[in-house]
Amino acid sequence: MGLEINTLAIIPIMAQQHHPRAIEATTKYFLTQATAAAMILFASTTNAWLMGEWEIHQLSHPLATTTVMLALALKLGLAPVHFWLPEVLQGLELTTGLILSTWQKLAPFALMIQTTPTINSSLLVAIGLLSTLVGGWGGLNQTQLRKILAYSSIAHLGWMVLILQFAPSLTLLSLSLYIIMTSSAFLTLKTNNALTINTLATSWTKSPTLAALAALVLLSLGGLPPLSGFMPKWLILQELTKQGLPLSATLAAMTALLSLYFYLRLCYALTLTIYPNTLTATAPWRLNFTMITLPL
Repeated sequence: MGLEINTLAIIPIMAQQHHPRAIEATTKYFLTQATAAAMILFASTTNAWLMGEWEIHQLSHPLATTTVMLALALKLGLAPVHFWLPEVLQGLELTTGLILSTWQKLAPFALMIQTTPTINSSLLVAIGLLSTLVGGWGGLNQTQLRKILAYSSIAHLGWMVLILQFAPSLTLLSLSLYIIMTSSAFLTLKTNNALTINTLATSWTKSPTLAALAALVLLSLGGLPPLSGFMPKWLILQELTKQGLPLSATLAAMTALLSLYFYLRLCYALTLTIYPNTLTATAPWRLNFTMITLPL
């Protein structure tokens, strides 16, 4: 019921722009979330029918645990059920996109942490690795900033799910840092009124300080070593190695390079590109221009 109230409360906020893209995004979001909630209900009733247990953190039947995991993955936008997230985020304005990328993740994550002990560990690792791969690969050929941030969200959530069963405290650390960094990124883009990579190039002329801070935030999201975004990734890789999963840790580290590539593209556009000066008022050809009036 809490999940449904959460979904119904954000729908008017998403649809407040009376624009076809916003309405389309809202409809897609509603259908996705309703499907996920129905799957959770189906899983809990199946578990009660087969095992006689109603509590969600005591699911014991494999069908129920797998269905709940897939339903929560659908709610969060994890691969392989991530297709709705970039499209929905692209149809929203940046402030609503910020709420969707941060606040809306908390309730499904709370449920996921409760159900983790009963879920098959190889399924969690597979979903986590697939999400980091899709999040890195999907963002490579994007020019829309909201879609890039959506794929960034998929990749970060993949890292969190990867370590969830071994160290839930690391997942919470990673989630809180992700929320802080994503909020900073969205608010910076909102201040600059930037929606594509091309419009990022005007940021430096508007406010160099803000552009430099935005570049640092984006590099932190990518996980470059001196910055805070590197800390959870380092700790997660360390914990995975301790748990005897060096191959998973290596694959996760390799997929992080894909994400880092598109963050570096954004930083390049933000700090190293000067937008062409299109002011025609000072152009030399205009100064010697004399208007010729033709007789009617």
